[in-house]
Amino acid sequence: MSAPPLGTSTASAPSTAALDGWDTHVHIFDGAAQAQPGHYQPAHHPIDRIEAEAAGLGVGHLVLVQPSVYGTDNQLVLNALRASGGRHRGVVVVDGNVQAAALQAMHALGVRGVRFNLVSPVGNGQDALPRLSGLLRELGWHLQWYARPEQLGQIADVHQRTGLPCVLDHLAGLHTQLPARDAAWDALQRLAGAGAWVKLSGWYRLGDHAPYIRITEHIQRVATIAPGRLVWGSDWPHTAFDAAAMPAYRSVWTPVEDALGTSRAHEVLRAGARLYG
Repeated sequence: MSAPPLGTSTASAPSTAALDGWDTHVHIFDGAAQAQPGHYQPAHHPIDRIEAEAAGLGVGHLVLVQPSVYGTDNQLVLNALRASGGRHRGVVVVDGNVQAAALQAMHALGVRGVRFNLVSPVGNGQDALPRLSGLLRELGWHLQWYARPEQLGQIADVHQRTGLPCVLDHLAGLHTQLPARDAAWDALQRLAGAGAWVKLSGWYRLGDHAPYIRITEHIQRVATIAPGRLVWGSDWPHTAFDAAAMPAYRSVWTPVEDALGTSRAHEVLRAGARLYG
């Protein structure tokens, strides 16, 4: 049976039987852990809570992304990976002083990438990258970027120099107000040509709100630029929202089905197995 065209959706939902779906962008928080000042103060959001919500969508695998507020203290992520029995994966934040043995220990637990956050007021730049590049290449890790559209050209230069795989958070930052002929689209084309992956996530960070209709054309265009290298992330627990206004888990998945059609959207839901498995 052929896949439906872009923009064609059906009423079916992902099967919950196999739990073979991947949510590739979640954060976990310990309300008692020390957070960096100058940004949000996270509430308590343990991993068992997101595991329960994700199961309802047929998602059994999570990618735990180190949030900016914990800096390079990755213990929450590493402890959760250790307890997961290999089901989940992680992306960490490290500095240039990290030792090869520490990275290898993280790899054994399921870490597969290092994140650079160029947006958060307590984010991290790429100062550590020159020393890290060789170590990351040996491990087969990728660089994950949370960046603005105007930074995509710079990121493309980085990957041309290092040859490391690239993963772009939150639709590569391509917000709803971005002009159709903005240079960021050309930079994304260049990154995609080098094998970059894009996370379909963070709609509210891109200037849209439920039911996230304005982002549809951008999702479709990104799917054309980077076919077969799209993954989905819920961005749980949605730190841009108060707890009482947190979006329903399935509501941030629905825009992918609406934009790509059910068959292609379900391929995206399972694609994390190729990137992280």
